[in-house]
Amino acid sequence: MKFKKAHFEQFFYTNRIGTFTVACDESKLIYMTDVSGDPNLWAIDLKESTAPYLFSKYDESISFVEISSDNEFVLAGFDKDGDENTQIYALPIQGGYPEPLVTGEASEKFYFSKLSKDSVRLYYTTSKNNPSFLSTYVRDLSTGEDRLLEEGVEAPTYLTAVSDDEEWCVFTKMYSNTNQKAFAKSGETVHSLLPDECNTPYTISGTTITSDSKIYFITDYMSEYAVLVRFDLETQESETVLSFNHESISEIIWHEESETFLILTTAGVSDNLYRFNPSTQGVETLVSPVHVINEIKVVKNGTIYLSGSSAVMPVNLFCSVDGVHWESLTQNRVLGIDSTEMVEPETISFKSFDGMEMEALLFTPPADKTNGYTIFWSHGGPQAAERQNFRSIFQALIYNGYTLFAPNFRGSTGYGKTFATLVEQDWGHAPRLDNVAAIEWLFDQNTASKDSLFLVGGSYGGYMSLLLHGRHPEYFQAVVDLFGPSDLFSFYESVPPHWKPIMKLWLGDPVIDKDKFIEDSPITYLDQMTKPMLVVQGAKDPRVIKRESDQIVEQLKAKQRPVTYLVLENEGHGFAKKENEIAVYKKVMDFLKQHQEKA
Repeated sequence: MKFKKAHFEQFFYTNRIGTFTVACDESKLIYMTDVSGDPNLWAIDLKESTAPYLFSKYDESISFVEISSDNEFVLAGFDKDGDENTQIYALPIQGGYPEPLVTGEASEKFYFSKLSKDSVRLYYTTSKNNPSFLSTYVRDLSTGEDRLLEEGVEAPTYLTAVSDDEEWCVFTKMYSNTNQKAFAKSGETVHSLLPDECNTPYTISGTTITSDSKIYFITDYMSEYAVLVRFDLETQESETVLSFNHESISEIIWHEESETFLILTTAGVSDNLYRFNPSTQGVETLVSPVHVINEIKVVKNGTIYLSGSSAVMPVNLFCSVDGVHWESLTQNRVLGIDSTEMVEPETISFKSFDGMEMEALLFTPPADKTNGYTIFWSHGGPQAAERQNFRSIFQALIYNGYTLFAPNFRGSTGYGKTFATLVEQDWGHAPRLDNVAAIEWLFDQNTASKDSLFLVGGSYGGYMSLLLHGRHPEYFQAVVDLFGPSDLFSFYESVPPHWKPIMKLWLGDPVIDKDKFIEDSPITYLDQMTKPMLVVQGAKDPRVIKRESDQIVEQLKAKQRPVTYLVLENEGHGFAKKENEIAVYKKVMDFLKQHQEKA
């Protein structure tokens, strides 16, 4: 029996799986998924069945979930329509409707940090009364009283670790994505985790306080790739205890019972997983069931739980007792489409305008399915990367015949500290030329031509799509901008308050760097934007506010340019609602098809 070709929408009827947690006794796993169309919490009773069930109904994005040590209640963070103003709610252990616990005005943020071992005290960081630099409190859940622990100054300051005895806290100051400092504090005693002798910025993450008065953390302090460092609270000295060749450590998970760490590293477009014993310095290579790991946990008996995906497999939850053999706890797959019908990317390298080597992912449809058109996809961030994780839109486009090319231009993460910082205060020159070099590589390889290339990008990638359209319109047939900034001046002024302290380091100074802001703003080049455009914007977007898209669409329409504008009233920076994601990408597909036919 013959069946029709799969529908475009089928690729989006996968479940988004986000943050998760596991009870201390492994009785329950709770995770965020949009299986019902909206993000909600679902659960699996691990000792009874692997069948998931609806745990909480709230229909909003969830930033964290935590089960109390006594299995009496659950904490979770929800925002509203993608506004990223997370607030903390509580639920009974059997689930239900979340109830406000640590909340405030709609514009305020409350970031969960830690629940004490006895589940009586809740540590959190908030924008309340200190929107630019943040403040940290501990709440006694039995009385509802808050106690101020740290008031941020100079830079947004987050609580990143609390010792089990609650004597020590670690706070991290975020001067930028690549410039952070951390200090340990107990009462009036304060220790900087690293000396100030380093003249170059560095990052600190993964701070973990162990019971032997040691603080472990990940940093690229005086190193090109992120390493594991140990700080001794007694001697106040730090030392590097683990590093890898051309791999950055991205996450560490401490297992107190075995006194070992699970180590997650990033190597370009994929992740690696290890177990490390700091006492013996032994490193064991584990086997990951996925190319890209999103989140990882380890419970008392040593069982590992993780979520992640690969290019042809949507995000799933897995568990393993040995880190080698894995059991899938979820069966998240593309509706009616086997993984063999999807395309694994080829990792290629190309040289940019200055000879710098760069990586990219190239997805090529089978020869009998290609439509002869290529999509050039600039990733967001900009300090992020295109990796071998599952992207519904990628596989949907490839299934419909498009070749897809996604470069990791300078500023991308996973290629060392220097490479990631090259985009700072240079959003629109060298990274743009990297993208141009990537396009010309496609032309040289006969993978694309000027009359068969489409440009698509979101967030920073949307900005790059606008900028490339304005400065190099001859390369493309049509352009799609998904919530990208159009004017660096207005973008600088409109970001959330806790972003403002980092903007000069990240983007530049609009007064001192006025000429560069003009040169690198897409709106400067309206006259050259002559190709058909589709612009998509979330009305509640707190990062790239609606005005960024409004202003460029209005001015293009005033010039009678072909531009289609789609605004999502109940979305922020991205898609929380499944129906919106499908509607937008169906619009993208129709737009590309329309201009493919006109090419």
